[in-house]
Amino acid sequence: MNQLTNYHSHSQFCDGHAPMEEFVKEAVAEGFVAYGISSHAPFPVPNQCNMLRERLPEYLAEFHRIKELYGSAIELYVGLEIDFLDDSFNPSIPYFKELPLDYRIGSVHYIVTPDGTPIDTDGSPDRFRGYVDTYFGGDVDEAVRRFYRSSFRLIELGGFDFLGHLDKIGLNASLYRPGLDREAWYRRLVADYLEAIASRHLLVEVNTKALATRGRFFPGEDYFEQMHRLGIGVVVNSDAHYPAKINAGRPEALKALARAGYTTVWQFHRNEWIETPLEL
Repeated sequence: MNQLTNYHSHSQFCDGHAPMEEFVKEAVAEGFVAYGISSHAPFPVPNQCNMLRERLPEYLAEFHRIKELYGSAIELYVGLEIDFLDDSFNPSIPYFKELPLDYRIGSVHYIVTPDGTPIDTDGSPDRFRGYVDTYFGGDVDEAVRRFYRSSFRLIELGGFDFLGHLDKIGLNASLYRPGLDREAWYRRLVADYLEAIASRHLLVEVNTKALATRGRFFPGEDYFEQMHRLGIGVVVNSDAHYPAKINAGRPEALKALARAGYTTVWQFHRNEWIETPLEL
Protein backbone atom coordinates (compact mmCIF):
# COMPACT_ATOMS: atom_id res chain seq x y z
CA MET A 1 0.00 0.00 0.00
CA ASN A 2 1.66 3.23 -1.10
CA GLN A 3 1.60 6.48 0.88
CA LEU A 4 -0.91 8.26 -1.36
CA THR A 5 -3.63 8.57 1.27
CA ASN A 6 -5.39 11.45 2.98
CA TYR A 7 -8.01 11.27 5.72
CA HIS A 8 -8.48 14.96 6.51
CA SER A 9 -10.39 17.07 3.96
CA HIS A 10 -13.23 19.55 3.97
CA SER A 11 -15.85 19.94 1.26
CA GLN A 12 -18.66 22.44 0.80
CA PHE A 13 -20.60 20.77 3.60
CA CYS A 14 -18.42 22.86 5.92
CA ASP A 15 -15.65 25.32 5.02
CA GLY A 16 -14.21 23.51 2.02
CA HIS A 17 -14.20 25.12 -1.41
CA ALA A 18 -15.52 22.38 -3.69
CA PRO A 19 -18.12 19.61 -3.72
CA MET A 20 -17.14 16.32 -2.12
CA GLU A 21 -17.06 14.55 -5.48
CA GLU A 22 -14.38 16.91 -6.81
CA PHE A 23 -11.98 15.85 -4.04
CA VAL A 24 -12.59 12.19 -4.84
CA LYS A 25 -12.10 12.75 -8.58
CA GLU A 26 -8.78 14.44 -7.86
CA ALA A 27 -7.70 11.61 -5.57
CA VAL A 28 -8.44 9.05 -8.29
CA ALA A 29 -6.62 11.14 -10.89
CA GLU A 30 -3.53 11.41 -8.68
CA GLY A 31 -3.43 7.67 -7.97
CA PHE A 32 -4.46 7.74 -4.31
CA VAL A 33 -5.19 4.35 -2.82
CA ALA A 34 -7.41 5.66 -0.02
CA TYR A 35 -9.21 8.91 0.70
CA GLY A 36 -11.33 10.14 3.57
CA ILE A 37 -13.83 12.99 3.80
CA SER A 38 -13.90 14.60 7.25
CA SER A 39 -16.04 17.71 7.39
CA HIS A 40 -16.13 19.83 10.54
CA ALA A 41 -18.76 18.23 12.73
CA PRO A 42 -21.84 20.11 13.95
CA PHE A 43 -20.92 22.41 16.83
CA PRO A 44 -23.01 24.27 19.42
CA VAL A 45 -21.37 27.67 18.75
CA PRO A 46 -22.66 29.27 15.50
CA ASN A 47 -19.85 29.85 13.01
CA GLN A 48 -18.98 29.75 9.32
CA CYS A 49 -16.87 26.57 9.43
CA ASN A 50 -18.83 23.73 11.00
CA MET A 51 -21.48 21.72 9.24
CA LEU A 52 -25.05 22.34 10.35
CA ARG A 53 -26.51 19.40 12.24
CA GLU A 54 -29.51 19.19 9.93
CA ARG A 55 -27.17 18.62 6.96
CA LEU A 56 -25.53 15.53 8.40
CA PRO A 57 -27.96 13.03 6.76
CA GLU A 58 -27.30 14.72 3.39
CA TYR A 59 -23.54 14.57 4.03
CA LEU A 60 -23.64 10.84 4.68
CA ALA A 61 -25.96 10.19 1.74
CA GLU A 62 -23.72 12.13 -0.64
CA PHE A 63 -20.67 10.21 0.53
CA HIS A 64 -22.36 6.86 -0.11
CA ARG A 65 -23.51 8.03 -3.55
CA ILE A 66 -19.92 8.89 -4.44
CA LYS A 67 -18.61 5.66 -2.98
CA GLU A 68 -20.93 3.75 -5.29
CA LEU A 69 -19.49 5.62 -8.26
CA TYR A 70 -15.77 5.51 -7.40
CA GLY A 71 -15.38 2.70 -4.89
CA SER A 72 -13.91 0.32 -7.44
CA ALA A 73 -11.06 2.76 -8.15
CA ILE A 74 -10.17 3.90 -4.62
CA GLU A 75 -10.90 3.08 -0.99
CA LEU A 76 -13.26 5.76 0.30
CA TYR A 77 -14.07 6.51 3.93
CA VAL A 78 -16.29 8.99 5.71
CA GLY A 79 -15.46 10.68 8.99
CA LEU A 80 -15.84 13.93 10.88
CA GLU A 81 -13.42 16.34 12.48
CA ILE A 82 -14.99 16.72 15.91
CA ASP A 83 -14.24 19.65 18.17
CA PHE A 84 -13.63 19.57 21.89
CA LEU A 85 -15.50 22.32 23.73
CA ASP A 86 -15.98 20.89 27.22
CA ASP A 87 -17.12 17.68 28.91
CA SER A 88 -20.60 18.11 27.45
CA PHE A 89 -19.45 18.45 23.84
CA ASN A 90 -16.53 16.44 22.46
CA PRO A 91 -15.88 13.31 20.36
CA SER A 92 -16.82 10.98 23.23
CA ILE A 93 -20.47 12.02 23.61
CA PRO A 94 -23.16 9.53 22.51
CA TYR A 95 -24.26 11.65 19.54
CA PHE A 96 -20.90 11.21 17.80
CA LYS A 97 -20.26 7.66 18.99
CA GLU A 98 -23.55 6.50 17.47
CA LEU A 99 -23.08 8.04 14.02
CA PRO A 100 -22.29 5.58 11.18
CA LEU A 101 -18.78 6.86 10.53
CA ASP A 102 -15.61 5.05 9.47
CA TYR A 103 -13.36 7.22 11.64
CA ARG A 104 -13.27 10.35 13.80
CA ILE A 105 -10.68 13.11 14.19
CA GLY A 106 -10.39 14.76 17.59
CA SER A 107 -9.37 18.42 17.40
CA VAL A 108 -9.24 21.55 19.53
CA HIS A 109 -10.11 24.81 17.82
CA TYR A 110 -12.09 26.59 20.52
CA ILE A 111 -11.18 27.63 24.05
CA VAL A 112 -13.44 29.10 26.71
CA THR A 113 -12.40 32.53 27.97
CA PRO A 114 -12.43 33.63 31.63
CA ASP A 115 -15.92 35.10 31.18
CA GLY A 116 -17.24 31.88 29.61
CA THR A 117 -17.16 32.95 25.95
CA PRO A 118 -16.02 30.26 23.47
CA ILE A 119 -13.52 31.67 20.97
CA ASP A 120 -11.88 30.11 17.93
CA THR A 121 -8.08 30.03 18.18
CA ASP A 122 -7.71 28.87 14.58
CA GLY A 123 -8.89 31.93 12.66
CA SER A 124 -6.86 34.70 11.11
CA PRO A 125 -3.92 36.11 13.10
CA ASP A 126 -5.72 39.47 13.37
CA ARG A 127 -8.84 37.88 14.78
CA PHE A 128 -6.79 35.85 17.23
CA ARG A 129 -5.01 39.01 18.37
CA GLY A 130 -8.35 40.72 18.90
CA TYR A 131 -9.62 37.82 20.98
CA VAL A 132 -6.51 37.73 23.16
CA ASP A 133 -6.63 41.48 23.73
CA THR A 134 -10.38 41.53 24.40
CA TYR A 135 -10.87 38.40 26.50
CA PHE A 136 -7.43 37.86 28.05
CA GLY A 137 -6.16 41.41 28.42
CA GLY A 138 -3.20 40.56 26.21
CA ASP A 139 -2.21 37.47 28.21
CA VAL A 140 -1.53 35.17 25.27
CA ASP A 141 0.20 32.67 27.55
CA GLU A 142 -3.10 32.05 29.38
CA ALA A 143 -4.91 31.54 26.09
CA VAL A 144 -2.31 28.93 25.12
CA ARG A 145 -2.56 27.18 28.48
CA ARG A 146 -6.32 26.95 28.12
CA PHE A 147 -5.87 25.39 24.68
CA TYR A 148 -3.67 22.70 26.18
CA ARG A 149 -5.94 22.13 29.16
CA SER A 150 -8.67 21.37 26.64
CA SER A 151 -6.24 19.20 24.67
CA PHE A 152 -5.35 17.11 27.72
CA ARG A 153 -9.04 16.67 28.53
CA LEU A 154 -9.73 15.63 24.93
CA ILE A 155 -7.34 12.70 25.17
CA GLU A 156 -8.67 11.74 28.60
CA LEU A 157 -12.21 11.44 27.22
CA GLY A 158 -11.26 9.85 23.88
CA GLY A 159 -13.82 8.95 21.23
CA PHE A 160 -11.58 9.59 18.21
CA ASP A 161 -9.21 7.64 15.95
CA PHE A 162 -6.44 10.21 15.77
CA LEU A 163 -5.60 13.69 17.01
CA GLY A 164 -5.86 16.54 14.52
CA HIS A 165 -3.16 19.23 14.18
CA LEU A 166 -1.94 19.39 17.79
CA ASP A 167 0.39 22.36 18.44
CA LYS A 168 -1.61 24.42 15.95
CA ILE A 169 -2.14 27.27 18.39
CA GLY A 170 1.63 27.73 18.28
CA LEU A 171 1.22 29.46 14.91
CA ASN A 172 -1.18 32.23 15.95
CA ALA A 173 0.45 32.55 19.36
CA SER A 174 3.88 33.07 17.80
CA LEU A 175 2.43 35.64 15.40
CA TYR A 176 1.02 37.44 18.44
CA ARG A 177 4.37 37.28 20.23
CA PRO A 178 7.23 36.25 17.95
CA GLY A 179 9.17 33.29 19.29
CA LEU A 180 6.52 32.18 21.78
CA ASP A 181 6.42 28.66 20.39
CA ARG A 182 10.19 28.40 20.94
CA GLU A 183 10.03 29.42 24.59
CA ALA A 184 10.89 26.74 27.15
CA TRP A 185 7.50 26.74 28.90
CA TYR A 186 5.66 26.21 25.60
CA ARG A 187 7.96 23.43 24.48
CA ARG A 188 7.60 21.74 27.87
CA LEU A 189 3.82 21.94 27.53
CA VAL A 190 3.90 20.22 24.14
CA ALA A 191 6.43 17.65 25.37
CA ASP A 192 4.20 16.80 28.34
CA TYR A 193 1.23 16.49 26.01
CA LEU A 194 3.14 14.11 23.73
CA GLU A 195 4.08 11.97 26.71
CA ALA A 196 0.42 11.79 27.73
CA ILE A 197 -0.53 10.84 24.17
CA ALA A 198 2.11 8.10 24.10
CA SER A 199 0.91 6.70 27.42
CA ARG A 200 -2.54 6.24 25.87
CA HIS A 201 -1.19 4.75 22.62
CA LEU A 202 -3.00 7.34 20.49
CA LEU A 203 -2.34 8.15 16.85
CA VAL A 204 -1.27 11.69 15.94
CA GLU A 205 -1.87 13.49 12.69
CA VAL A 206 1.03 15.23 10.98
CA ASN A 207 -0.92 18.03 9.34
CA THR A 208 0.69 19.56 6.25
CA LYS A 209 -1.81 22.32 5.46
CA ALA A 210 0.44 25.25 6.44
CA LEU A 211 3.72 24.06 4.92
CA ALA A 212 3.46 26.17 1.76
CA THR A 213 2.12 29.31 3.46
CA ARG A 214 3.83 29.19 6.87
CA GLY A 215 6.67 26.73 6.44
CA ARG A 216 5.56 24.42 9.25
CA PHE A 217 3.75 21.22 10.05
CA PHE A 218 1.40 20.62 12.97
CA PRO A 219 2.95 19.42 15.20
CA GLY A 220 6.22 21.13 14.33
CA GLU A 221 8.97 19.06 12.76
CA ASP A 222 11.23 19.60 15.76
CA TYR A 223 8.88 17.37 17.79
CA PHE A 224 9.14 14.44 15.37
CA GLU A 225 12.19 12.87 17.02
CA GLN A 226 10.55 12.97 20.43
CA MET A 227 7.39 11.47 18.97
CA HIS A 228 9.43 8.68 17.44
CA ARG A 229 11.26 8.00 20.72
CA LEU A 230 7.93 7.81 22.51
CA GLY A 231 6.57 5.35 19.95
CA ILE A 232 3.75 7.61 18.76
CA GLY A 233 2.18 6.43 15.51
CA VAL A 234 1.47 9.05 12.87
CA VAL A 235 -1.11 9.64 10.13
CA VAL A 236 -0.01 12.12 7.44
CA ASN A 237 -2.83 14.37 6.17
CA SER A 238 -3.09 17.53 4.11
CA ASP A 239 -6.24 18.99 5.73
CA ALA A 240 -7.29 19.92 2.20
CA HIS A 241 -9.94 22.56 1.56
CA TYR A 242 -9.30 22.57 -2.21
CA PRO A 243 -9.09 19.46 -4.44
CA ALA A 244 -5.74 20.55 -5.87
CA LYS A 245 -4.20 20.47 -2.39
CA ILE A 246 -5.03 16.93 -1.34
CA ASN A 247 -1.35 15.93 -1.41
CA ALA A 248 0.13 19.34 -0.59
CA GLY A 249 3.04 19.00 1.83
CA ARG A 250 2.61 15.28 2.36
CA PRO A 251 5.76 14.14 0.50
CA GLU A 252 7.80 16.66 2.50
CA ALA A 253 6.26 15.43 5.74
CA LEU A 254 7.10 11.82 4.94
CA LYS A 255 10.72 12.81 4.28
CA ALA A 256 10.86 14.76 7.55
CA LEU A 257 9.45 11.80 9.46
CA ALA A 258 12.06 9.51 7.89
CA ARG A 259 14.82 11.90 8.97
CA ALA A 260 13.45 11.72 12.51
CA GLY A 261 13.72 7.94 12.49
CA TYR A 262 10.24 6.87 11.45
CA THR A 263 10.04 3.79 9.27
CA THR A 264 6.24 3.36 9.31
CA VAL A 265 3.05 5.41 9.10
CA TRP A 266 -0.57 4.50 9.84
CA GLN A 267 -3.22 4.18 7.16
CA PHE A 268 -6.87 3.17 7.09
CA HIS A 269 -7.19 0.08 4.93
CA ARG A 270 -10.11 -2.33 4.60
CA ASN A 271 -11.85 -0.61 7.49
CA GLU A 272 -9.02 -0.80 10.00
CA TRP A 273 -5.95 1.18 10.97
CA ILE A 274 -2.76 -0.57 9.96
CA GLU A 275 0.92 0.30 10.34
CA THR A 276 2.63 0.32 6.96
CA PRO A 277 6.25 0.83 5.86
CA LEU A 278 7.08 4.46 5.15
CA GLU A 279 7.81 4.81 1.44
CA LEU A 280 9.51 7.83 -0.15
